[in-house]
Amino acid sequence: MTESDEPFDDDDLDDDDDFDVEEDIERTAVTVEVTGLSLYTHHGVTGAEREIGQRLIFDLRFDAGPCDATVTDRVEDTVDYGRVCEVVALMAQRRSYRTLEALCTAVADRLLAEFETTEVWVKASKPEPPIALPVESVSVEVWRTGRSD
Repeated sequence: MTESDEPFDDDDLDDDDDFDVEEDIERTAVTVEVTGLSLYTHHGVTGAEREIGQRLIFDLRFDAGPCDATVTDRVEDTVDYGRVCEVVALMAQRRSYRTLEALCTAVADRLLAEFETTEVWVKASKPEPPIALPVESVSVEVWRTGRSD
């Protein structure tokens, strides 16, 4: 049995292994996506929408640029999408917006401020919009640019 044929041993992975990302290792650009984050919110043009509330579905995409986690395999070296979801929930449930445009912009700006990312895309969809014609959903997308490497 050659070394490459040997079975993988979890003990070979050590969270304390240090990687020097500054060496001549090319980091891979990474996009992180969160799809279908469903939150009950109080946004809308009418007072009834804001009072009764409704479900919004969020989709998010981060351009993290060159990402150390591709080399280090450490969660702290990439965008923590669990924390991303918490921030979106806080932003969407903390105050009421009349338009999805304003909500998406506020969410995008907060995400750019809190996470190391070059760009963020935020989409909010209303699966059951209060309009007279039959539609599956309505949505708004906002794309914002932040820091650059």
